[in-house]
Amino acid sequence: MTRRTIKVGYLSRVEGEGALKVVVRDGVVRSAELSIFEPPRFFEAFLRGRSFSEAPDITSRICGICPIAYQMSAVNAMEDALGVTVAGPLRDLRRLLYCGEWIESHALHIYMLHAPDFLGYAGAIDMAREHGDLVRRGLGLKKAGNEILSLVGGREIHPINVKVGGFYRVPQRRDLDPLAEQLKHARDSALETVRWVAGFDFPDRERDYIFVSLRHPSDYPLNEGRIVSSRGLDIAPAQYDEHFEETHVARSTALQARLKDGSSYLVGPLARYSLNFDRLSPLAQEAARAAGLDPVCRNPYRSIVVRAVEVLYACDEALRIIENYQAPDLPAIDVEPRAAIGFGATEAPRGLLYHRYRLEADGSIAEARIVPPTSQNQASIEEDLAGFVGGFLELSDEALRDRCEQTVRNYDPCISCATHFLRLEVDRG
Repeated sequence: MTRRTIKVGYLSRVEGEGALKVVVRDGVVRSAELSIFEPPRFFEAFLRGRSFSEAPDITSRICGICPIAYQMSAVNAMEDALGVTVAGPLRDLRRLLYCGEWIESHALHIYMLHAPDFLGYAGAIDMAREHGDLVRRGLGLKKAGNEILSLVGGREIHPINVKVGGFYRVPQRRDLDPLAEQLKHARDSALETVRWVAGFDFPDRERDYIFVSLRHPSDYPLNEGRIVSSRGLDIAPAQYDEHFEETHVARSTALQARLKDGSSYLVGPLARYSLNFDRLSPLAQEAARAAGLDPVCRNPYRSIVVRAVEVLYACDEALRIIENYQAPDLPAIDVEPRAAIGFGATEAPRGLLYHRYRLEADGSIAEARIVPPTSQNQASIEEDLAGFVGGFLELSDEALRDRCEQTVRNYDPCISCATHFLRLEVDRG
């Protein structure tokens, strides 16, 4: 019996610390395990006893790259509990803020973390030595997204301007004009990005994923919608716990989410795109088709193209919002505390993010639950490794390790885990 074990002892900060192990017997992948062993962070625990109004700022600290996703899911859940609906210009501003996060997060992943895999570089620094113009284009896109976060959110990292009911302050129409000019250039760069990544050499691998994402009656999903799947699921966020569950696996301190029938599922750009292609702007649809994408994409290695399409869409959508924006009379609507349970779900760059809160009569948080995209995709990542690595076994140990890492990076599970992993051990029996 031939034995080959591909083991990465320490993944570079997979939302903390993690490891990867793939075991091959007689040319067949027998197991693939993505282990996360970071200490628990206890955000759900220390939210208890806090005021409902503190949740957006506290939860934004969960992620420095996706703080808006956590803020928006928190305010959506709180407003659901308190019977508040934010509409009109305030809704538009929230959508604009979310566009900024998609632009900066996706651009960072595409140019700094994922493109080196396709171009044969160890990382973005090495790539920049020969392709400085490409790296500068990526940084320019990221800067455009950060400018939105700074203007609407109050600052680029962990914005402080979001509150339950709206914002602490809102921009005037004239404040957005310089941003619009920058976004026009960013949209051109985003279109070039789609064309660029479409030319990469992609492994011919597909899976029949169960896609899960939000779907809105008219808009490409960002900050609101019903939870739908490619298998016919169509539910409100309040019904999430009836259809999904998280379980603990011995090798990981992070919970893994599955459908209640035990099936894994996929959240993130591939799922959003495949379930909402008809909601993309005409420019984004045209660019996707020109890049060789069908309305449904099941090849995870092409996720970099889908992310580029979403950057283009976010630039287009941000410009549409700015063009039609009129400042609201008030930055927020009044909210009154009450005992209630609220549910919220939004689309973080990496996929569906679910929040649930139970409030006491005084508005203090009695219970909190947060399900991030990474926990929902962990089982699918392992299945990709098990299903795809067998087709790459002719590669050397080093090349196979790189392919395993790329397979994980397809998901962009977080900014730190998408960096190059540190150590590989090969055990041949």
